[in-house]
Amino acid sequence: MSSAISHITFIVKDIEKTAKLFEFIFGAKVLYSSGRRTFSLSPEIFLSVNGLWIALMQGEPPAERSYTHVAFKVAPADFTEFAGRIKESGAEIKEGRSRISGEADALYFYDYDNHLFEIHSGTVEERLESYEKTSSSPDKP
Repeated sequence: MSSAISHITFIVKDIEKTAKLFEFIFGAKVLYSSGRRTFSLSPEIFLSVNGLWIALMQGEPPAERSYTHVAFKVAPADFTEFAGRIKESGAEIKEGRSRISGEADALYFYDYDNHLFEIHSGTVEERLESYEKTSSSPDKP
């Protein structure tokens, strides 16, 4: 049985540029940069986002966009600040899906390499509770 996610790896064209994006938006800290050395498949940078290990590897990123994404939890009180950083970074913001009453705030954005990210201020328990309330509403099936 797994106890947690160890790390998440993204293949990107420019590891330095993407690292700066993570630093600016999330306050990521660079833990390691391989420089010209290659211990793995290609040059890489390891980041920490509040203890989450993110690996950026130089390579050919996804050719197409999809809804597959990684969502970063942010406190409701900090949501506006993070959204402002994303807008200021110049990242492309994706229009979010429609939400039902009681769902938390969310904002989706693309990095330079077709990866989709989300900032989200809620929990799975809160989402399920809002689903339950909506499904038991007299005007909903």
